[in-house]
Amino acid sequence: MKNYLNFETEVKNLENELEKLKDPYNQEGLTEVDTKNISKVQNEIDEKLKNIYSNLDPWQTALVARHEDRPKAKFFIDHLFDDFIPLSGDRFYGEDKSVIAGFGKFNNKSVLVIGQEKGEDLESRIERNFGMMRPEGYRKSIRLMKLADKFRIPIISFIDTPGAYPGVGAEERGQAEAIAKSIECCMELSVPTISIIIGEGGSGGAIALASSNKVLMFQNAIYSVISPEGCATILWRDPKKTLEASKAMKLSSKDLLSLDIIDEIIPEPIGGAHRDKDLILDNIRDSIKKNLQFFSTMDKNDIINHRKNKFLSIGRNKGFTIQKDTEKLSMKQNILDRITKDQKIIYFIIAIIIFISTIIIFL
Repeated sequence: MKNYLNFETEVKNLENELEKLKDPYNQEGLTEVDTKNISKVQNEIDEKLKNIYSNLDPWQTALVARHEDRPKAKFFIDHLFDDFIPLSGDRFYGEDKSVIAGFGKFNNKSVLVIGQEKGEDLESRIERNFGMMRPEGYRKSIRLMKLADKFRIPIISFIDTPGAYPGVGAEERGQAEAIAKSIECCMELSVPTISIIIGEGGSGGAIALASSNKVLMFQNAIYSVISPEGCATILWRDPKKTLEASKAMKLSSKDLLSLDIIDEIIPEPIGGAHRDKDLILDNIRDSIKKNLQFFSTMDKNDIINHRKNKFLSIGRNKGFTIQKDTEKLSMKQNILDRITKDQKIIYFIIAIIIFISTIIIFL
């Protein structure tokens, strides 16, 4: 059974009509397939989808990114990589099933694959914790990323999470520290790293694995510091103002590409990635191949500098303020910072002399 979003009602009605036309024996008086009418309705569906998806607002884009039928990380791992060997455990606490990680081959070359997995049905979603990683998940990722770095193996991450798990147990086991360590590890790697946001890229749970040389993003995915509902609740104290929040946060792929936060948009089929999984597989395969080739001639230092300069340059040319000199990545110093150590000693001695003289005068 297909799942439809609230703005796809007309498409749903047309597709129900199309199903009846393709199965005329369920209708009285019909024994032949009306191919002409089927083609007509199919064209109407295609046109309707094109009109809807070419004019999505940011909140509708968020709904598409969360679509139940949208292909998840496990689907891409199964269909893009050969000889995939999943690895488990963080060697500290246990296994986190919200993240799939292991080594495989892409175009006959070894890669480390990390995928945040939400699950396909209710049972698997509960098992996968809806893609919300716990500290042991991030520590497992760190362990494997360091292993890949040791053997000069590129890293490919699939990002799809509403955020890191905020439960009491996760906080007790050091959720914030695990996220910070994961970001630190990503930034220090000397191998090419590619992160692909396939659905939701939410908060620190996403950036912990998306601190990469290349951040790619599906056309209808979202990437933000907080969910639209959370933002609306904080700013307007009204979780229903999700459209205003979505617009303000610039969470769509188009906005993020214009701000140089992501590097590339991977196009989706009309109607979303779930409507043509073969096409989205071809698109993502071509993108990974192209980006891995980009780093093929770089050495360790080039790769590290590429990643460092990428993140240092974010927000310096585009955003709320414009800085004229983007080469100088240093903060302004206040007056006290500009005073040398010797000058401070002299000023301190003068202050003491003035204090003692004042006391002598009044005595």
